[in-house]
Amino acid sequence: MSGRDPARYGWWLASRASGVVALALVTLSVAAGLAMAGRVSRRPGVARRLRGAHEHLALVGLAMIGVHGLTLLGDHWLHPGLRGIAIPLWMNYRPAATGAGILAGYVAAALGLSFYARRRLGARRWRRVHRLTIAVYALAVVHALGAGTDAATLRAPVLATTVPIGLLFARRLTRGRRRAPAASRPAVPVGEGAR
Repeated sequence: MSGRDPARYGWWLASRASGVVALALVTLSVAAGLAMAGRVSRRPGVARRLRGAHEHLALVGLAMIGVHGLTLLGDHWLHPGLRGIAIPLWMNYRPAATGAGILAGYVAAALGLSFYARRRLGARRWRRVHRLTIAVYALAVVHALGAGTDAATLRAPVLATTVPIGLLFARRLTRGRRRAPAASRPAVPVGEGAR
């Protein structure tokens, strides 16, 4: 874009910026969620602060996903139309990568907003479904690396996030296997646990 009027590319710039911010927020939210699930810290208050950060990052991330999609509507080169930003694989431009982004947005919205219905769903069922959040992150990475016209500039920073997310995810998986469910643990009579 050097030597060209940036105002002509305002919608593209706004969409690109909001997409990058959305990816950063989703990544941080997923990292906070995995850190909570993997019980990375046993310090008092850390879980409460992580929970608050996780929720806020997710909500602002959802808003930025919405901004990312809506600002694409003004892109004079892409011309996605409402169907292009709403229906996976509808857009002709890199359909698999753009479809992954649209799907990530829908799954993020469903899983993020399900937090407010967890009492109706039941805590156990909600937690089980909420584990799919890692798929949002994976789909967002595929979208960022495959759909952006300047994806090469994002490759290193985006791929760098896969290491901590991968480690936190592995910790979450191994932590879940080590802990036996409460129903299968043998009952210890009161007073005998200290011996």
